[in-house]
Amino acid sequence: MTFFMNNVPKQNSLRAWILASRPKTLSGAAVPVMIGVALAYADSFLYGGNVFSITAAVLCMLFALVMQIDANFVNDFFDYVRGDDDPSTRLGPLRACTQGWVSADAMKHAIALTTCAACVIGLPLVFYGGLEMILVGLACVVFCFLYTTHLAHRGMGDILVLVFFGIVPVCCTYYVQLHTITFQVVAASLACGIVIDALLIVNNYRDREIDRNNGKLTLVVRIGEKRTELLYILIGVASMLLGLVFLVSGHILAFVLPLFYFVLHFFTWLKMRRIHEGRQLNECLAETARNILVYGITVSVGLLLL
Repeated sequence: MTFFMNNVPKQNSLRAWILASRPKTLSGAAVPVMIGVALAYADSFLYGGNVFSITAAVLCMLFALVMQIDANFVNDFFDYVRGDDDPSTRLGPLRACTQGWVSADAMKHAIALTTCAACVIGLPLVFYGGLEMILVGLACVVFCFLYTTHLAHRGMGDILVLVFFGIVPVCCTYYVQLHTITFQVVAASLACGIVIDALLIVNNYRDREIDRNNGKLTLVVRIGEKRTELLYILIGVASMLLGLVFLVSGHILAFVLPLFYFVLHFFTWLKMRRIHEGRQLNECLAETARNILVYGITVSVGLLLL
């Protein structure tokens, strides 16, 4: 008992804030930018190889990471205020405000700080991508709040993941470098979005009974557990099919290397079906996060090995 007491972080301490930022979720923010950067760098040689900007790439990555932390803080705070994070029924990882690791007032200030920090980091991207980057940044901030406060409860979470963890970051990261969007980039962004959506699907699969009882109409609640299990494996298949676009463009390794991701995804799917319910599904959540990172690395490396 003493061991667990000693491992409770002091309120508003550095350790408490690290836990609140949910470091394991940051791979979901990093992977789309990784893929967008790799695509842009590979294609930059079509323009003589001198158009790629490391500064723009770093700004895109920092913006994505800070926005993810901001979204985590927003989710933590509003779920606490609404009483959605009941410690007696929660199956997922513990949340900072509900556990008292971070005070509600401190979290409000942190949300304001990370939102402003994201805007400051993203603003210089106007120099690389034009004024339209302001609209993209504004949309990211607005939907960061709308996701937790409204859209997640209406089953819109999966669409938002596809858009803001696939289409927007991959395409915009590419666009600020080369000022165009290709069919290959769109296909890659869709593949990235659905791969990352697997994380939300596992999360909602685990919480399906609680969500159903609370009137939270996630996609899993709407289609049922059997169709959700089928959807999970189809995500892996669809990502591979979309990856065929790399073969057409001559990036053979960008298609071949992610097959390793698919093998991992397949075994996670088997485990998900076997466990079926309860807290043990957090193992599948962790494995899915790992699989997403593997996908991002294998696609990026495949693109960079010209």
